[in-house]
Amino acid sequence: MKIHIARHGQTAWSQSGRHTGRNDIPLTPEGEEEARKLGLRLQRLPFGKVLTSPLRRAKRTCELAGYGDRAESRPDLVEWNYGDYEGLRYPEIKARQPDWILFRDGCPGGESPADVVLRADRTIAALKADGVDTLIFAHGHFLRVLAARWIEQSAEAAGRLSLSPASLSILSIDTHTAVPLIERWNDISHL
Repeated sequence: MKIHIARHGQTAWSQSGRHTGRNDIPLTPEGEEEARKLGLRLQRLPFGKVLTSPLRRAKRTCELAGYGDRAESRPDLVEWNYGDYEGLRYPEIKARQPDWILFRDGCPGGESPADVVLRADRTIAALKADGVDTLIFAHGHFLRVLAARWIEQSAEAAGRLSLSPASLSILSIDTHTAVPLIERWNDISHL
């Protein structure tokens, strides 16, 4: 079983470094082109399931990659709820809370790391129960937590993983030891 995770293509806010949680903003023209290129890369691979966040930027990436007609929308795949920090850039947040770390502290008026871990753990349990190769279209910070939890690490460990727009990563399980692995991470060679 392999889980391919695809971050959505570029948006105006991801390009400018603004925290984009539940705001349902569209892809930029560049983000749409990234999604098409991602789709060309994925065409060769068979998937038993395709899942997507219900947010427009992930769904559109899924559609442009060629999987919109078979994707199941899953609410647990939405991005972190940034609450009071929605739309802010990192320096603006640090000016308010100098020692802030998203993956440790969460967001006032939004989700805590424990909230996001709960969604990631539910997703992992469902993936393991399905037991099929799956393709997921979702968001940067959520997918980083999903990967950290896949390899049985804390949400804080997700802060050590970078994830570019329209990147492809692969989570798997070692066939000899049954240990969960990050087989490939933040691959943008198709771009």
